[in-house]
Amino acid sequence: MKRIKVGIIGSGMMGPIHAEALRRLGYVDVVALGEANEGLARAKADELHIPKAYGDFRALVADPEIEVVHNCTPNAMHFEVSKAIMAAGKHVISEKPLARTSKESGELVELAAKAGVVNAIHFNYRNYPLVQHMHQLVKKGEFGRLFLLHGSYLQDWLIKDTDYNWRVEVESGGESRAVGDIGSHWFDTVQFITGEKVVEVMADLNIVHKTRKKPKQSVQTYSGKLLTAEDYSDVPVATEDSATILFRTQSGASGSCVISQVSAGRKNRLYLEADYQNGALEWNQEEPNLLWIGRRDRANDSMIKDASLMEPESRAFSHYPGGHPEGYSEGPYNLFANVYGFISAGAKGSPTFSTFADGHDELLICDAIVQSSRTRSWTKVAYQPGAIES
Repeated sequence: MKRIKVGIIGSGMMGPIHAEALRRLGYVDVVALGEANEGLARAKADELHIPKAYGDFRALVADPEIEVVHNCTPNAMHFEVSKAIMAAGKHVISEKPLARTSKESGELVELAAKAGVVNAIHFNYRNYPLVQHMHQLVKKGEFGRLFLLHGSYLQDWLIKDTDYNWRVEVESGGESRAVGDIGSHWFDTVQFITGEKVVEVMADLNIVHKTRKKPKQSVQTYSGKLLTAEDYSDVPVATEDSATILFRTQSGASGSCVISQVSAGRKNRLYLEADYQNGALEWNQEEPNLLWIGRRDRANDSMIKDASLMEPESRAFSHYPGGHPEGYSEGPYNLFANVYGFISAGAKGSPTFSTFADGHDELLICDAIVQSSRTRSWTKVAYQPGAIES
């Protein structure tokens, strides 16, 4: 298989995760890293054993050796960076959200189509083995009509007013925080499993800490000492800490979910249940190798991840024998294997991975959720331009 040269822009949490997953593919070479300045780029590139370092993302994008670029920058840069990558005629894989606004994300979808480049967005949870298995079970019609979808995505990392991150800032993270950051994952996962779009929402957004305490200097500066009141400045917060959402799908099924970044003890609990005419499916990301299948007329099933017991189309997403845990790192690996296999095959046909169109859909859902919370009314998702209604 032809080797593919790749560059990564951004070396925060996700950049190294992308690099590790790409190296597992065996035929992809991560040859360049881009960062905010030359010094940081060189230091991070050395840590990750990447030969080239660029202090300006434009220089990396212009490198003729690079065929594919991974956009792992903070939210506020996603639009500008992805736009530049496609303008250079290179394939692009972006972290989510696709952009800060649906106007920007819609433009990226259009630009990708005009450029004719492969585009993907990193919705990693749909690439877990048992999520793929659920998708295939539903697709084959075994469970019949969808009645109800419900669940939650809960974290606790912003529970204190001294917990601060750029994501709480509208200009950096976007108008919606909890929903935009983790709720987008929940909606993408359930829509992928069920094959149904969310078309209407009724939402209540809640800001627990109207003011947060922002460290006056980087947290690393205070390494080895406790912060005092003098070390913080009070910053008003306009993005939600939690959300409770009712919704309806295109078939008329009802749904509900709770999204929170202030739920004590919940580290990264994406939980979902899909209730169908002939059974129910339940899955929890913190126990990703267990699938519960509920039945009315016979005993329930609890399935441990085992490729030999999975639907044939989903077996490629499981890489270890039954009972051997697979988790977070397999999500990006499976996505990238899918994307780079598509590229290597000449990018023919329709992609089976999450694309910019999926990222745009999630921002449209976020728009409807924000609008619904403001108007206190049911709001339609504007999949068609100008279609948002309350």
